[in-house]
Amino acid sequence: MPSTAVTIRNVTFKNPVLTASGTFGYGLECPDLVDVSRLGGVVTKSISRKPRPGNPPQRIAETHAGMLNSIGLANVGADLFLAEKLPALHALGVTTVVNIAASSIEEYCTVLEMCEEHEGVDGYEINVSCPNVKDGGLNFGTSCPSVAQITRELRRRTDKMLAIKLTPNVTSIGEFARACEAEGADAVSCINTYVGMAVDVHTRRPVIATITGGYSGPAIKPLALAKVHEVRKACSIPIIGIGGIMTVEDALEFMIVGASLVQVGTVLFVDPNAGVAIAEGIERYLADHGIDDVNDLIGSLDTSMQPSLVAAGWS
Repeated sequence: MPSTAVTIRNVTFKNPVLTASGTFGYGLECPDLVDVSRLGGVVTKSISRKPRPGNPPQRIAETHAGMLNSIGLANVGADLFLAEKLPALHALGVTTVVNIAASSIEEYCTVLEMCEEHEGVDGYEINVSCPNVKDGGLNFGTSCPSVAQITRELRRRTDKMLAIKLTPNVTSIGEFARACEAEGADAVSCINTYVGMAVDVHTRRPVIATITGGYSGPAIKPLALAKVHEVRKACSIPIIGIGGIMTVEDALEFMIVGASLVQVGTVLFVDPNAGVAIAEGIERYLADHGIDDVNDLIGSLDTSMQPSLVAAGWS
């Protein structure tokens, strides 16, 4: 059988399919539906230093081609996560990536340092799409210097895999990826959700209590693919592709464009076992196409036959 293993820094994922943060709970909620040990890995809900209740309802809503959410980073806090959730997840035998969220650089560092003292953490994904309370609420992820500083400070504190999850809501995502690479990140996750909105025409009110929320689902896949392509041209570190992956073909597109790993998210609300099915589909694709190693598929996009715009009359 083809090899489906992908290694980033000192972590070997048995296959390239992970769950996306916030879409699969703590990895413990579906034991009768999903054998998580068959996944490449689980990315946990965002963990903050203290428990967070999140935003008031309505904070999730389905749209015609995706989903809006404004959960507000609700989580049990680092103490309870490390005491109860992490050991239980580790016992399932799945590679575990802890997603960290914070409202200050100090909080990011504190949570990571707490995690470093416990077994069962294989790597970190840093959610920089959080409001910086010390800078007027501006999201860290829209400030390249802030993203660079967070990466630098966290890199000093761990030898484990460190991935920074980038927002698409910036002018040049490639610039942010280069900053992460320069400060020692092992990978970047592309992308977090787009800002979106929906309105109830009968009440003429926003569907989401916070008015806008994070938009995910199949409608954003072409946009996410373009961002992965941009990042692949901007830096050389591995990319974890995210955005509207519903099928094995979707996942393969991300990998061909340049993603070493992929994350499935919104589809898990429809089918909790979708990640396992996609991982099995990737293995079948490799066998059917005579590809012995999944790493040979990564970044294999062929643009050599694309007609030039000039030749096509677009000048």
